[in-house]
Parts: sequence; C-alpha cells; structure tokens
Amino acid sequence: MPAAPAPDAPVAASADERISIDEFAKVQLKVAKVLTAERVPKSKKLAKLWIDLGAEQRTIVAGIAEAYEPETLVGRTIVIVANLKPAKLMGIESNGMILAATGDDGRPMLLSVDGQAAAGTKVK
Repeated sequence: MPAAPAPDAPVAASADERISIDEFAKVQLKVAKVLTAERVPKSKKLAKLWIDLGAEQRTIVAGIAEAYEPETLVGRTIVIVANLKPAKLMGIESNGMILAATGDDGRPMLLSVDGQAAAGTKVK
C-alpha cells in the first residue's frame, strides 16, 4: 500500500520577520462591539464601523465590505488593534484595525471572541 502524500510543509517566518516579545507587547489588542456599520460610498471593499471599546467609542474603516453586509456586522464582538495611529481612508479617519484571517478565496474572515467578553477587554 503506498504511503499517503505528506502535507505541504508550513512556511516558517524568517528570522528577519520575527519580532520580540517586547515588540509584540506594544500592540494593544482589544475586544470591541460593533454598534453601527455602513458601506463607504464609491468603494467596493471598505466598510465604516462605529465600535464600542468600553471606555470609548470610535470609527474604524475596514476592507471587509465584499465579505460582510453591514447589517450582519452590527452587534458582533470582534478583535481590534486599538493603538494604531489614525489613518484616512476615502476621506474617513480610521482609529484602529479589525483583525481578520484571509480565507482560501482571499476574502476576510473576522476574528471573534468565544463567550461573553466585555467591550474593551484586553486580548493577550
């Protein structure tokens, strides 16, 4: 009986791409709740979300509109990078970044939290 083919070997990050634990500690990952969501006019990919971080609320613009209808985002608990410097996308100031995996089809898949984590909870 022939041996089963070996799965593709995972691609390891080169030593130059790896960061130290101290560098990673600078990234503030937090749980957020989506309060409102809408498509950004004149953009196929961008969605504008108003999120709750517990102690504050803010706008984040994310390239998820091709994968998610705005109404399906409202009420979702997501994970964001909270301490990025603001960036303007299509004239809208974005204050953070939503974390998502990329599916085999290239579309984003939002990272979410299992259970009932409160908005603003730190992710470690």
